[in-house]
Amino acid sequence: MAFLRSFSLLPALIAVTRAQQACTSTAETHPALTWSKCTSSGCTEVQGSVVVDANWRWTHTVDGSTNCYTGNKWDSSICTDGATCAEKCCVDGADYANTYGVTTSGNQLSIDFVTKGAYATNIGSRLYLLEDESTYQMFTLLGNEFTFDVDVSAISCGLNGALYFVSMDEDGGLAKYDGNKAGAKYGTGYCDAQCARDVKFINGVANVEGWEPSESDSNSGTGNLGTCCPEMDIWEANDISTAFTPHPCTTLTQHSCEGDACGGTYSTTRYAGTCDPDGCDFNSYRQGNESFYGPGSDFLVDTTKKITVVTQFIAGASGGLSEIKRLYVQDGKVIANSDSKVEGTSGNSVTEEFCTAQKVAFGDEDDFKAKGGYSQMSDALAAPMVLVMSLWDDHHANMLWLDSTYPVDATGAGAARGTCSTSSGVPATVEAESPDSSVVFSNIKFGPIGSTYDSGNSDSGDSASSSSSAAASPTATQNSATTIQSSTVAAVPTSATVIVSEKSSATSAASIATSAASSATSAAPIQATTSIQSEAQSATSLPTTSLAVSESQCGASTVTATVTATVTVSSGSSPSATPGDSDDDDECEDDEGDETSAAAAYGQCGGSNWTGTTSCASGYVCKVQNDYYSQCVAE
Repeated sequence: MAFLRSFSLLPALIAVTRAQQACTSTAETHPALTWSKCTSSGCTEVQGSVVVDANWRWTHTVDGSTNCYTGNKWDSSICTDGATCAEKCCVDGADYANTYGVTTSGNQLSIDFVTKGAYATNIGSRLYLLEDESTYQMFTLLGNEFTFDVDVSAISCGLNGALYFVSMDEDGGLAKYDGNKAGAKYGTGYCDAQCARDVKFINGVANVEGWEPSESDSNSGTGNLGTCCPEMDIWEANDISTAFTPHPCTTLTQHSCEGDACGGTYSTTRYAGTCDPDGCDFNSYRQGNESFYGPGSDFLVDTTKKITVVTQFIAGASGGLSEIKRLYVQDGKVIANSDSKVEGTSGNSVTEEFCTAQKVAFGDEDDFKAKGGYSQMSDALAAPMVLVMSLWDDHHANMLWLDSTYPVDATGAGAARGTCSTSSGVPATVEAESPDSSVVFSNIKFGPIGSTYDSGNSDSGDSASSSSSAAASPTATQNSATTIQSSTVAAVPTSATVIVSEKSSATSAASIATSAASSATSAAPIQATTSIQSEAQSATSLPTTSLAVSESQCGASTVTATVTATVTVSSGSSPSATPGDSDDDDECEDDEGDETSAAAAYGQCGGSNWTGTTSCASGYVCKVQNDYYSQCVAE
């Protein structure tokens, strides 16, 4: 995560002498946070907790209470070099609520922006999910999906409530680096694709050498060392803009770098390092849809309300990453991500083709490809990663890269990222004018594609909108899924209205709804030690779903297509999802009567009021699923 700032607590109580790098003048009690591990049969609650990053902690001598780091400077009389400083200094326990403004309740985590403590004022924080007292919870994302609820209504221009994954060590580097005696219990071992150089302890030594205090941030600075690893930004957002972004690195695990060779935000040579600092981002506003995400009912995703965010890491036939897909659930409706409107790009998800086209369309440096691109990112997602949640302001670019025009004098495609003023986001102003800002993350779920969400997740409690037709209700222990806007897995919860943005006709929506679900094999996780592994679905039944197609190119403001679909995917099968043919020459005509010589694999071939073809492609037979829907399935 780029641009995160650090914080050092001023002297507190007299420290208890302890000849290690973790001290206990304040007891370290991790706030409890529950989350859910899901399978095709349902979800099980997991008892977890969170820990604040070591960078935010009081750093003082192990044999007393003298600061080793005050404000944004090291004490050179104590920290003569990195190894000596690490031996003499420790990080202390945290008072989460009173010092950092961090509180939890059940499955909910709240992070305050400005917290005035007894000894200092804290700005933001960065937290990790723990499996136990000394181990980070690890997640293997490839072939699975990750879902959470978020409330961004209280953070606006210049702020970023972020949720993302990085390839940190599960023990925080405790075993790997002799100088690190604090470990995950105290939030050590951070790394990201910016090769962060503002981290105070890296690889078990203090980042003292070459340390330059920040001119604008009274708590932070930049050292000679940087700490790098792959990064998957699932959620970078405020109430104006949001983006999700994969960042590959040539090295898949945490590693260090030195000086400008680190590249990234903190170096004069941005692309000199081992990681891609830009990534391949999908920001709906940047991709040309200015009415998709924002505050109020005029936006399809209303940021004044809680949002359920679903991210699917879809594996292709080869087992590698084929697509990173985004869905939203709000008010009982499943909302497909917006399609890109930028010339030369297409789609509503992050694919290898999208990333290549976007770099060309925007004229951006393609460091994504240079650092291994999709293949390298696939390898990172196939290995265990650590979950990070944070709230921060930006001393490097005022968060303009997320929510405004950036660079500020740019006018070309991709420059506009949100509606915030180019003069907004100055940290001193944001901290003074919006100190009560906060972000709330809750209801974290992880499991196979289609297992982590349904319409019951929405605030409304409605399992279906009034436009749903003959919707099937799931059992209490089973989530069903269907496919939207993609020939790969894209799970849609049972009994929900699915909103597909910017499609041209109701017919296209119908073909989307009846496309095949991806096989359970592709949904199965890649095996990796020490990580949470999800179970592949042995079968997924796809219910009736109503799709509302917005922003029709044919002049109608909204087209509604009701589609009845029941698809069963058996473990080990590999269906190919191919929508039916459309009349490309006249997409605004009524295509309901169009027929092809044979329906494609897993396409519709019959049902009540069906007027299309009743024959199937070679190797497939038309099978009645219910009164409303027959489907071409393998013989």
